[in-house]
Amino acid sequence: MNFNNLLITYNGAIGQVVINRPKKLNALNKETLQELHEAFSALEEDDEVKTIILTGSGEKAFVAGADISEFAHFSEEEGGRLAAEGQETVFNYIENLRKPVIAAINGFALGGGLELAMACHFRVASHNARMGLPEVSLGVIPGYGGTQRLPQLIGKGRALELIMTASMIDVDRALSYGLVNHVVSQEELIEFCEKLADKISNNSSVAISHAIKAVNAGFKNSNGYAAEIEAFGACFGTEDFKEGTTAFLEKRKADFPGR
Repeated sequence: MNFNNLLITYNGAIGQVVINRPKKLNALNKETLQELHEAFSALEEDDEVKTIILTGSGEKAFVAGADISEFAHFSEEEGGRLAAEGQETVFNYIENLRKPVIAAINGFALGGGLELAMACHFRVASHNARMGLPEVSLGVIPGYGGTQRLPQLIGKGRALELIMTASMIDVDRALSYGLVNHVVSQEELIEFCEKLADKISNNSSVAISHAIKAVNAGFKNSNGYAAEIEAFGACFGTEDFKEGTTAFLEKRKADFPGR
């Protein structure tokens, strides 16, 4: 896959997506959002890829926000369409991807950048990372799911404070809030994420995809418990379930076929 604003690499069963606009602090423009959709679509269909790491190029930013120059003069209708299309093709798409996506936050994750990280299944940050949703300082609100995912992750009160003050927080506060799962040095960030990805890849990819779907259902206008029951039952019809239970009974390591 060749892109203008992304770098795609592979390490065994791990696919890595790097947003590569360092001169713009990896800000999200229309082209980059389209490329992200295409990249994640291709990685989801690649049977060799079990887990995906998403990060930014350079040492300053994961994604410092959206490219404001592209929408500064938009009308109400254009603004609404911008949010709807972005959520559908990238942010919601990543959240509902069948394969786990780990955000490796290597610097500033602001506005659309934090929204992108929150759309991933979990987050690991380097010590220099800073996070926030500064949209109200521009006279607008988060439009790529920030008003929904941030309260889900850190609670309503903390989320409203961050949104209304347009403040940045450091990694210590992000960790204490539950916004990130782990904090490591910038030098260790990708290696740490790869170790997590390897642990995930050793398990049933089919079961993991069902788990993602069931967990997400609990945060939507649906019955998460019913979704869990349905997904649990579906697992019994998979080759991965047969292999996993057989391996357990035979006291050996499972070799999941991913079906």
